[in-house]
Amino acid sequence: SSFQVTLMPEEAEDMWHTYNLLQIGDSLMASTIRKVQTESSTGSVGSSRVRTTLCVCVDTIDFDSQACQLRVKGTNIQENQYVKMGAYHTIELELNRKFTLAKKIWDSVVLDRIEQACDPTQKADVAAVVMQEGLANLVLVTPAMTLLRAKVEVTIPRKRRGSCTQHEKALDRFYEAVMQGILRHINFDVVKCILVASPGFVKDQFMAYLFREAVRQDSKILLENRPKFMLVHSSSGHKYSLKEILCDPAVTARLSDTKAAGEVKALEDFYKMLQHEPDRAFYGLAHMEKASEALAIDILLISDKLFRHQDVTTRSRYVRLVDSVRDNGGTLTQLSGVAAILRFPIADLSEPEDDSSSDEE
Repeated sequence: SSFQVTLMPEEAEDMWHTYNLLQIGDSLMASTIRKVQTESSTGSVGSSRVRTTLCVCVDTIDFDSQACQLRVKGTNIQENQYVKMGAYHTIELELNRKFTLAKKIWDSVVLDRIEQACDPTQKADVAAVVMQEGLANLVLVTPAMTLLRAKVEVTIPRKRRGSCTQHEKALDRFYEAVMQGILRHINFDVVKCILVASPGFVKDQFMAYLFREAVRQDSKILLENRPKFMLVHSSSGHKYSLKEILCDPAVTARLSDTKAAGEVKALEDFYKMLQHEPDRAFYGLAHMEKASEALAIDILLISDKLFRHQDVTTRSRYVRLVDSVRDNGGTLTQLSGVAAILRFPIADLSEPEDDSSSDEE
């Protein structure tokens, strides 16, 4: 017997949550497009695309993190006028269309994920514009992931001797496009802080442009939210510079009351602990299980990736670990891999474990 839940993804991040909910062997029912062969009364064969609702037993899960698209391939398990039982079909889940998911086992991690995905306070409350001359990446930072909302690229000609007009016109076009991206993609009711980062003076020149335009156009939304903007140095305008920005002490102080800050701080605390009190910082599943048995785990840092483990036994070890830490008053945060900060040192954990390497992804 299996219990089922019907959900409707409303935004890109919901696709990420769905990706983390799905496992091979689940059944998924959703609206989808199927190419169907038709035969006319004269016997000529053609094909048409029809929208139908299919229920498949999940076989392959493919998530494109850039486009936030989720494709699920599986075999049809319910009678359908267009698709034979057992035939393969790939469903691409769509925003604002419901799907129904059934599982044989609903563990605490899956139920937590659903709760987190449906909680409006879990939405992105930090935005960042990472830029350099001619390139800007507008990103939303949520507790679960980093979402690229817009990428602006404008060719900026070099300054010519005696004339800078082409250069300045192109810069204005670039700043205008970034400003439109901010207005389109940032929900100022939710976002508490907008980081504007660049090498050199690009960020300062952009901010001067942004608020000059805000005054000229009487843009109340920008003028009222001016205190939320924070200028930071970054080594480039590429998305990967976001990591260094989030670790900047001035930024972590400013973001202290936002949800994204928790993850960054936990990771920093772990590295500090590893340096100064190494017998209280551990990683690897076998070590974690021992520490958990001793009720020693204060903070467990664990990756979503580990719960996507298709091997049921390994996955259930991670689920048991999470349940045990929670039951004993420890806290959880997301990180790549599995690691923990202990309440107190445990002597016999410093011996290397044989099976810890094979358990990690």
